[in-house]
Amino acid sequence: MRRILAGLAGAGVTAVAVLAGAGLRRVSAADEASKPAFYAEKVKPILQTNCGKCHFDMNHKGGLSLMTKATTMKGGRDGVVIVPGDPANSVLVKLIRHEGPADDPKPMPPKAPKLSDADIAVIEQWVKAGAVMPDDHPAQ
Repeated sequence: MRRILAGLAGAGVTAVAVLAGAGLRRVSAADEASKPAFYAEKVKPILQTNCGKCHFDMNHKGGLSLMTKATTMKGGRDGVVIVPGDPANSVLVKLIRHEGPADDPKPMPPKAPKLSDADIAVIEQWVKAGAVMPDDHPAQ
């Protein structure tokens, strides 16, 4: 009888632990990618390193500036480069994958090695999660 009671008590503790844990939510990578911090900590450094020479600061090749949320979402002379939530239809993702149009592939970055698969995956994850960026800072 004592063994049965001990077993039931152990099962009760396990049940309480499972029920208590049910209220906890695991933070997935997709949740993290939908936060402005993901852009600031993971995406922006990749873009600055690989795209900064042509699309940050005073350079805006192709009319594309990646300096702010507004200019990034505006796109360049050829139009929008990011479709939030849709990496497959985002020109930026196609170009860093080196999958641009056959008539004018524009592999990015030009004259430099292709981004690593890990860096491309980070940018794809960010675009898929909505391409969330911190809001632009007002000019002072």
